[in-house]
Amino acid sequence: MNSFFKVAGHVFEVKLNDDASPLFFASMDNYAPFKLESVDGLPLAFSLEIFTENVRVDFVEETRQVDEGQEIICGKNAESLPTFEFLLGGKSTGVLVCHDEFQSGSLYVNGTLPAHFQKFALNNSLMVLYALATSCKNTVLFHSAVIARENRGYMFLGKSGTGKSTHARMWLRRFSNADLLNDDNPVVRLEEDGVWVYGTPWSGKTPCYKNSRVPLAGIVNLSQAPQNKIRPIKGVEAYMALVVSISGMRWDKKVADGLHATENRLAQEVKMFHLECLPDENAAEVCYGAFTEVSAQ
Repeated sequence: MNSFFKVAGHVFEVKLNDDASPLFFASMDNYAPFKLESVDGLPLAFSLEIFTENVRVDFVEETRQVDEGQEIICGKNAESLPTFEFLLGGKSTGVLVCHDEFQSGSLYVNGTLPAHFQKFALNNSLMVLYALATSCKNTVLFHSAVIARENRGYMFLGKSGTGKSTHARMWLRRFSNADLLNDDNPVVRLEEDGVWVYGTPWSGKTPCYKNSRVPLAGIVNLSQAPQNKIRPIKGVEAYMALVVSISGMRWDKKVADGLHATENRLAQEVKMFHLECLPDENAAEVCYGAFTEVSAQ
């Protein structure tokens, strides 16, 4: 059983192994807006095959990422293939083994786990493969919230807990013509006609799975403060704000080189600001006002 999806112009395939339960696809409701009825010869960015029998996958840990009860353990298996294990609340939900320089992957998930554990493994596997398979295609997967207003996209970056989603909500309250494009994991692409930000099947605490795109007007790096104050950032400061907000396996040279090329261009071509802010609507006004002033110059 195969299904095809298109996110930010990149097509990928999800396959259920013969032993896997078709009920697994019931957990993919967030992918429905991105599903393709046929691929019509379109090239695949990658393919993921899912196995739901309980299979043990041994690998050597190299590093891990921990964030609010969620963990991703990265390493290599006995064949030196990149391997990722996804933990939720300390419990393993699945293991992803990548093949062919991230053009394909095998996800081993215990089919007896509750649906939200299986969905956690699936979403993380697809995000990992997507970020790595497209890293050399002028495409980056961000940890960010995005607001669309007047057909322009505004991205908010910052460490977990900084208030990206809160700031996005302030825009929605303050501006009647503002809309949430994505709450946590948008995709940005450098294309011939400019820089675009896309909605994806991956969002945060707010379900927001929109198959749409807008030109990227600018990026704002947030930090909490007792006042609302904004300033432009450029060069190394802008570049570093991007690096810590973009997903990728930077110890892999090919992936790192691809991400660097895209990050370097974004730092040069996209308007970027640092906003010290309170969680209030005035922060949204100050933020949008900075873009208006720059556009008027």
